Amino acid sequence: MSARPPVKVALAQINVTVGDIAGNAQRIVEFARRAHAEGARLVLFPELSLCGYPPEDLLLRPAFMSACAEALHSVAKALADLEGLHVVVGHPHQFGERGDVRSKSMAVQQRFNAASVLAGGRILATYCKRELPNYQVFDERRYFASGRDAAQAPVVFDVGGTRFGVLVCEDAWFDEPAASAKAAGAQVLCVLNASPFHLGKCAEREERMALRARSTGLPLLYSHLTGAQDEIVFDGASFAVDAQGAVRVRAPMFEEALSLVEIDGAALRGPLAEVPALEAQAWAALVTGVRDYLGKNGFPGAIIGLSGGIDSALVLAIAVDALGADKVRAVMMPSPYTADISWIDARDMAERLSVRYDEISIVPMFDAFRASLAQEFAGLAEDATEENIQARIRGTLLMALSNKFGAIVLTTGNKSEMATGYCTLYGDMAGGFAVIKDVAKTLVYRLANWRNTQERAQGREVIPQRIITRPPSAELRPDQTDQDSLPPYEVLDAILERYMQEDQSIEEIVAAGFERADVERVTRLIKVNEYKRRQAPVGIRITHRAFGRDWRYPITSKFRA
Repeated sequence: MSARPPVKVALAQINVTVGDIAGNAQRIVEFARRAHAEGARLVLFPELSLCGYPPEDLLLRPAFMSACAEALHSVAKALADLEGLHVVVGHPHQFGERGDVRSKSMAVQQRFNAASVLAGGRILATYCKRELPNYQVFDERRYFASGRDAAQAPVVFDVGGTRFGVLVCEDAWFDEPAASAKAAGAQVLCVLNASPFHLGKCAEREERMALRARSTGLPLLYSHLTGAQDEIVFDGASFAVDAQGAVRVRAPMFEEALSLVEIDGAALRGPLAEVPALEAQAWAALVTGVRDYLGKNGFPGAIIGLSGGIDSALVLAIAVDALGADKVRAVMMPSPYTADISWIDARDMAERLSVRYDEISIVPMFDAFRASLAQEFAGLAEDATEENIQARIRGTLLMALSNKFGAIVLTTGNKSEMATGYCTLYGDMAGGFAVIKDVAKTLVYRLANWRNTQERAQGREVIPQRIITRPPSAELRPDQTDQDSLPPYEVLDAILERYMQEDQSIEEIVAAGFERADVERVTRLIKVNEYKRRQAPVGIRITHRAFGRDWRYPITSKFRA
């Protein structure tokens, strides 16, 4: 390999929007032109970057497939004047001329998750993904056929004397596609990716790609999406590993980037960004999720019910980092059981972040509800019914403000509460986007403390310490705390992780040292509250098992192990 001349390859880490085919195409052209101006001879764009990922059932629409085919040809023509440049773009594909994909026969044609090599105004070759993931959030076998079904040869092409082989995402996690590319003459592997983020995923990707590089003896270039789509976040961190599996180039996480990799024989050179700490990754994922969900869906701002507790304080801080203080509104809605320190801390929090803050007492409305129901409830003691009425009044007020002003309500329930049903249907669950739905309560505290450390150099903290240190409470009855109804959060979250994320049985968790009563109580709550979670707003996924796309348990079920 040392006899080959050096060649520059650009990893185009972009943020695209599902269905914005024209906008995505324009972004691809813009980044390709930037890369060419910086001396790149080859630009790699992420998996399905032309249409956005995941396009889900849009793929079943003939008009969508036709628009993608037209856009691919348009991108090739738009780059025709960039002499010597090759571009690899991810897109959905059906074989045949563009006229064919519009025909009625398209409904029975096979679709492929593909990557095409563009140069000189033409599509030189198209590679179809062979390995189709169908686990966690992935559902690719619903939409795509394997490239093996098309009896397609590997795609290998020459740029400046170096031969590059194309793979798409999951292909690089298996031996055969990379080995086939090498057998066809590839000297460098190019992997296009749309790999959803979860905590620890960045290191996992690099480890697996290092293994692939070592197994083939070839350097590997990995181009990855950034940004968010509904509940899924993409972290970027595109990278390049040498033939020994050492990471030589890495793009930053959670931002668009154009990283140039110089391939000089066996050596790879380029910028090497650090991998942030876990808390920093989680925070960036949550900020990205909020910013893109509101931005891509056209919401002018966000409304948050601020209680004086840690969950709503955390959501407020995330929202301000994502959107800016001018686009965030906080509303405190005290009840008869709201402690003075709650509204004092809420005011303090809002003032620190410079957001609009309003107080609307729910006492008159709560009294009216109780008066209206007095005859029906005669002789019955107050219980969770009256607690839930308060939560539902607050939900109604927030949704009224949302309807009137167009801003979306961000709910503040965490994963521990969602798991156990410690939330009110049509109450604190009412809203459009659940920011910390996949953040366990113990991680809520870690993130609050981490965010404060980022400000201490300036002599201030975002979240008042009393909000972090006081016992959490819904404040829906006198002297209430969360631990009245739940095990300590350290215990609850550990059981939740083992049962939900690691699929351990009750007996395995008990054998690990947890009290049987706690394990049976928590796992029972998880099961009986599925009906609530099905009606919860979509929320940001930051673990490998979130309540959403990768949690599909039946509501009606008698299985209890």
